[in-house]
Amino acid sequence: MVNKVFRDPLYGYVRVNDEIIDELINTSEFQRLRRIKQLCGVSMVFHMADHTRFSHSLGAYELAREVLEKVKDVDNELTDYEKTVFLCSALLHDIGHGPYSHSFEKIFKINHEIMTINIILGDTSINKTLKKYDARLPKDIASVINHEHKFPLIEQLVSSQLDVDRMDYLKRDAYFTGAQFGDIDIEKILRGMLVKDKKIVFKYNCVPNIEDYLMSRYHMYYQVYFHPVSRCFEVMLEMIYERWYELIKIGYPFKTDVSLLIDVIDKKDVDTYLKIDDVYVNGCIQQFQYEDDPIIKDLAYRLFNRKLFSHIDLKYATDSEVEKVKQFKNNKKYYYKEDVVSKSAYDYQIDEQIKILIPGDKEVDLLEFSPIVKAFSKSSKYTSRLIYYSEI
Repeated sequence: MVNKVFRDPLYGYVRVNDEIIDELINTSEFQRLRRIKQLCGVSMVFHMADHTRFSHSLGAYELAREVLEKVKDVDNELTDYEKTVFLCSALLHDIGHGPYSHSFEKIFKINHEIMTINIILGDTSINKTLKKYDARLPKDIASVINHEHKFPLIEQLVSSQLDVDRMDYLKRDAYFTGAQFGDIDIEKILRGMLVKDKKIVFKYNCVPNIEDYLMSRYHMYYQVYFHPVSRCFEVMLEMIYERWYELIKIGYPFKTDVSLLIDVIDKKDVDTYLKIDDVYVNGCIQQFQYEDDPIIKDLAYRLFNRKLFSHIDLKYATDSEVEKVKQFKNNKKYYYKEDVVSKSAYDYQIDEQIKILIPGDKEVDLLEFSPIVKAFSKSSKYTSRLIYYSEI
């Protein structure tokens, strides 16, 4: 039994009472998350959004701990061993993220969930720590991350349409970006959480708070995650990654030491992957400004000094504006990108809809209970369609 805390702006304290959690936090693999930003290019717009996957992972763990403390149904439903699986899964769910995560994954074809599982099951400090307490833990936690339905209740709490992961990152991202619409009432949502037939359901009187949570998620995508300048940073980062990858394939003689990334591309092994973080990528981009290749040199200078591409919004641009911009497409592989991204705040078409418990012990879908969600659900998929380009 330990008694440690991390000061946290959202919860006051993140409380660590279990030795296994304390030891996992102090592994090199978990400490690496301090060097990986949560929001990639969002800080190009919201300058305080420099928080890391370390702080988010601690936050998801703290919410899991609060679920066990405040939701008696969950506490009673899970065995002591399953509670450990739940807490560890919440803490470790993002352990496999790479630098500037999604852009890196897209270009270098690495899946962070697969890497998370490989880190948990591989020859790592995390694996050794888990086995020290129970030899079953690595495989069982990996099964939660991999959605194998061995622990369906835990999976729902860690990864669903309303889980500890999403609740923390929405509230945390809103806090650090200053977005007013992300301040969801987590306390009220937890007070309304129940277990029925081994599934999470919510009391009907906390539906307004769930509606607020879904609306907040929509607006975070609209105004923060898909902000044109934030997306521009990610698009330009992808361009650098693409050029970096292409130069490696043709054997370009880099002045910058890129051997570590070559090893990651060739091997995709856990040990090499864990050496890559935002610090490494930023260092490479800084040095790329002095390369002989004019494309990677120029892109690196632009990104490092926030000289971002121009953009037009296809939703509002006139035909003549679009045609004018599209002239830059020819022979401008690294200076033109039609970027379309979309995300649903609530995917009502999937099986795991949020369930609401109404009087008479009857369970209904949120979509059926809430006229607001029913009206909102058909338009809750926010899509951004932009063209990023440079005249140079």
